[in-house]
Amino acid sequence: MTDSVSVVIPAFNRANFINETIQSALSQDYSNVEIIVVDDGSTDGTYEILLEYKRRGLITLLSHDNRGNLGQSASLNLGLKSSHGAYVAILDSDDLFAGDKISDQVRYLQRNRKVGMVYGQGQAIDQNGSFLFKVPADGHHEDSDPNRLLLDCYMALPGGSLIRKTVFDKVGLFEEKFRAGQDHDMALRIMEATEVAYLPRLAFYYRKHGDSISANGLWRRWTTGQEILNRAVARYPYKKSTIRKRKAVLNFRLGQTSWREYSKLSALKHFFVAGVLDPVRALKVLTGYEPVR
Repeated sequence: MTDSVSVVIPAFNRANFINETIQSALSQDYSNVEIIVVDDGSTDGTYEILLEYKRRGLITLLSHDNRGNLGQSASLNLGLKSSHGAYVAILDSDDLFAGDKISDQVRYLQRNRKVGMVYGQGQAIDQNGSFLFKVPADGHHEDSDPNRLLLDCYMALPGGSLIRKTVFDKVGLFEEKFRAGQDHDMALRIMEATEVAYLPRLAFYYRKHGDSISANGLWRRWTTGQEILNRAVARYPYKKSTIRKRKAVLNFRLGQTSWREYSKLSALKHFFVAGVLDPVRALKVLTGYEPVR
């Protein structure tokens, strides 16, 4: 008997993309899959689309009390609590699985019992499905060192990963106080607790568009990053150099956001702090040796 997989899809106002997303999960070449979609109070017709999938018996549809909007972390947690699979795959409601994503990663975890999570490569696409770039880039390797992940969140946790359900039993659920950065927080907690591996095969398509969560609330994302850092330091013996450099990254990102949206003076202060904390990287950015996205 094949090991079961639970696909958890948190959905909020994704009527334009949700059909494609669900079809990518339904069309996997791995049969023992349950698809759990948690609607987070959608108001654009997403919920009605999901009701039709539920009526056809293709998905399990969940929602919060009174169909409230509680955020992605709460939706993920509701889905995880209801899941029955030996493995869990998370798929954002505008992203897509590659056709053999689940079978590839199940096979890897079955052969590598010490690995708690495996992830693959993604391709960023625009709202029309056109290719933008690869995530992570070709040549990427994974040494399962939390220090590296704390410094640069390079891992595509949602669509790119497959995680043993027992890992969530060990590290807990997503932090519901976080309305941004919860994926980085969870990835860190997982890597602190278990071995993580990278399978260099296409696993998913990551949609980049103006309505995506990553394009909004950047100030909240980077201030939340400071709280994620504080919790990580309290939890695990990270290197002092890693902590210092991560603080530099957060100040740089806050500077970028402040420059575009708030105060040039505040931005300069953040840029100065970032330069003091990590002068080598600051020089690379200033000289154009390290490109900035």
